[in-house]
Amino acid sequence: MNTQLGVSVKRKEARDKVTGAAKYTADLSQTPLLHVRILASTQAHALLLGVDAAAASAMPGVRAVVTGTDAGQLLCGGILRDMPPLARDRVRYFGEPVALVVAEEAQQAMAAAAAIQVRYSPLSPVTTIEEALVPDPVLVHENLGSYQRMEADIYPRPGTNLFHAVKVRKGDMERGWALSDETVEGTFHLPQSDHAAMETRAVRCSISPGGVIDITTASQSPFEVRELISRYFDVPQGMVAVHVPLVGGAFGGKAAVQLEVLAVLASRAVDGACVSLVNSREQDMATSPCHMGMRAELKLGARRTGEITAARMVFHLNAGAYADISPKLAKAVAVDCSGPYRFPNIDCDSFGVYTNAPYATSYRGFGHAELFFCLERMMDKLADALGMDPFELRAVNALKEGDLTATQVKATRSNMGDLVCCLDRLKSLINWSEGARIQEPGGLIRAKGMACLCKTSDTPTDASAAATVSFLPDGTVALNCAAVEIGPGIRTAMAQILAETLRMDVGRVYVNMEVDTQTAPYYWKTVASMTTYMMGRAVRAAALDARRQLLALGAVAMRCPEEDLEVENERVYLKADPLMFAAFRDLATGYKYGNGNAVGGPVIGRGSYVMDHLTLLDKDTGKGKAGRSWTLGAQAVEVEYDPAQHTYRLLKAATVLDAGKVLNPKTARGVVMGGMSMGLGLATREEFVQAPGGVEGATSFRTYKMLRIGEEPEYLVDFVETPQVDAPFGARGIAEHGVIGMPAALANAVAKAAGVDIEELPVTPELIWRKKGRP
Repeated sequence: MNTQLGVSVKRKEARDKVTGAAKYTADLSQTPLLHVRILASTQAHALLLGVDAAAASAMPGVRAVVTGTDAGQLLCGGILRDMPPLARDRVRYFGEPVALVVAEEAQQAMAAAAAIQVRYSPLSPVTTIEEALVPDPVLVHENLGSYQRMEADIYPRPGTNLFHAVKVRKGDMERGWALSDETVEGTFHLPQSDHAAMETRAVRCSISPGGVIDITTASQSPFEVRELISRYFDVPQGMVAVHVPLVGGAFGGKAAVQLEVLAVLASRAVDGACVSLVNSREQDMATSPCHMGMRAELKLGARRTGEITAARMVFHLNAGAYADISPKLAKAVAVDCSGPYRFPNIDCDSFGVYTNAPYATSYRGFGHAELFFCLERMMDKLADALGMDPFELRAVNALKEGDLTATQVKATRSNMGDLVCCLDRLKSLINWSEGARIQEPGGLIRAKGMACLCKTSDTPTDASAAATVSFLPDGTVALNCAAVEIGPGIRTAMAQILAETLRMDVGRVYVNMEVDTQTAPYYWKTVASMTTYMMGRAVRAAALDARRQLLALGAVAMRCPEEDLEVENERVYLKADPLMFAAFRDLATGYKYGNGNAVGGPVIGRGSYVMDHLTLLDKDTGKGKAGRSWTLGAQAVEVEYDPAQHTYRLLKAATVLDAGKVLNPKTARGVVMGGMSMGLGLATREEFVQAPGGVEGATSFRTYKMLRIGEEPEYLVDFVETPQVDAPFGARGIAEHGVIGMPAALANAVAKAAGVDIEELPVTPELIWRKKGRP
């Protein structure tokens, strides 16, 4: 039997997608169907004096208008309950939902929303982290101290704009600075930006006469939707059914629970009728959650030989108007603040900061693209100060077996991988030996920059997954799991793990693409590059459970001990004589003897997994284990710079990741390349720009610029395979990691080419021009 791993397998949903037959949330047909339109705030910070919906309510086709008063005193938030679903008393960001219109036609809902009159009393907006941190600041949340904390390890500071703080303390800072022969410092600024998934956020909701809330949504977290809707509306979880079809890209943005709450309010206002709420692109950018911004101050000290002796870091995360998942983002930044390096002495503070900007949620990389932009720019600055090659500096400081991470977790080859091997592979891939800065004929400059990366999961300590494997009468296998197919082919990977465990053809494994919380086993959510690990563990356990049942039933059928049998090619056969066998189809629903007697029953394998050996971080030192393992790697970018115009062209981008075991090479390369493209978009052009008063200035693809096909570089992707011993077949998660080091690598290349210090994103020609000191 050929292995089902390490080979390029066609994705299970590929034919439906390429033929246009695939259905997403907004594609699903249902009648009758009412349409919901959000009326969003036109102010970034203001008292909400009144909402007059009389004219809108009288317009043709309008069935209901819902305002903040209809939601009562409900406050939402999975970690800190600080956000009303519809603004009440005040608005805190431009685009915040103020009212909902439910109408028979989408155009009627849009027209009625425009007819609603809202009276505001403008307040001074907090538009930057600096404004949020001044003494006696304008407070985005005056009642921060009264909000309900849903988790124990969140530390808001009432009377300030800081809703969370994480500390990491390791070693002896005074000694570390004393040992330093060279120090470098930097202050970094990174803007908020958008997820820009192809499919905008969308949801449908109805409430049955019996009270069952039925939701179909484009979400990465169907079980969290179920849990939060149950909590917010005080109904049992069994009365909330959540369906997730294929999702057209998410990148973390569809892990948040926002539109689902609004859809329940809208359906409740029309006696439970089915309602559809689909974001326009403008609403998806301005109203739904975005990618966080950051301000950071870093200082590194090192010996002349390159060993880093001390690191001081302060990160302020611009979470916008509401906390959402940002406490976890602040934690994630702190946990990996030293990257894949051996920093013996660390002083790190990471803060979640409120501003009057769109609120932030998860984004591919979960804060690590921002962290590594700062850290890897500092590593290049240090290399320049020491006169060392950037690769050499990173290799000298690479974590080795037995070293401790920032939160004092012991590194091993299994939980960390091999950074030095990644560096060596990258150096060859990018042809570093020809030089990092080359003067070309005609005055152009070709330059290369590189960066390292690593990321652990930062999941809840009890995050869990489950799966079932059912055998069909023809011997094929059906896999039921709640991993959402958001684009990277995760359900195909689960089918490969199942097929490899049962030693059968993956083409004979069937996986339904929809997730239904009423019938699928529980899964935490499809985020954090952890589905291969967590769901893979559950699927493999389910397959092994089914295998045990097959062996037991085969032993009965062939009248021999189970240990004499093996499973392969949809057969249970005798090891000593493989021609003596029972086919899966003869065992799938029980075994029947020649006389008609039957034994056993349908073979159904069950498997589950819960994260183990994780701990909360110590409040004072940050000591603790936040994730099971890391995926690390190294990346590089080559640019061609025109010093006369301060412009540059992307030539090549390269990534080497330690993937543990590559399950599906073609898909893996595609996933990593997609992340690299996103990272280069963040590096070169993507940003939210607030106009005076906090009004969002980039709420469409006309004004929000992304990398275009003709601007893409040549992509080079390779993998190192250092198995993670507790992972399914040694495989590590790689879905996010392509994005993480790209901004830093690009900035390092441009800094080398232009001879300027890059400490902010995006790296535009205008930024280079300013850095050059032009008037």
